[in-house]
Amino acid sequence: MRLLLLAVLAFVATPALAQSLSADPTFATVRLTEGFTPDPHRVDLRAGGTIAVDKPGCGYGIVANAPDVNFHYTSSGGSDLYIYAVAGEDTTLLINLPDGRWVCDDDSYDDGDPIVVVRGAAAGLYNIWVGTYGTDSVDARLSISEVDPR
Repeated sequence: MRLLLLAVLAFVATPALAQSLSADPTFATVRLTEGFTPDPHRVDLRAGGTIAVDKPGCGYGIVANAPDVNFHYTSSGGSDLYIYAVAGEDTTLLINLPDGRWVCDDDSYDDGDPIVVVRGAAAGLYNIWVGTYGTDSVDARLSISEVDPR
């Protein structure tokens, strides 16, 4: 009985793993102003992690706790943003927008790669995770653009 009680307490006391908006980004902090050049801005990184994505409307992919990239955008809200990733394996995108909403994508870009389009993108902080479907991390390139790459 004592062993069962300890097991239950250990389970209850274990914090739930989720994406941390306050954690330092693993790969880069990017600061861009509307009309930036060169366009696209690129960041090479390792996609993946150990945490299954579980956000409203976003329930696929494995990501890290800390964002891969924190993107600070200065704009008047007129330009569209195209945030996409390219890798040799199937990847996903999970992004926390400046207004706190979560958006994600899996295969809307090219050859199974993800893209998130933010129309009339607001100024502010975009926390970006590039995920995978397995537990192995993969090399990926994250691109941020104001020009549709498709």
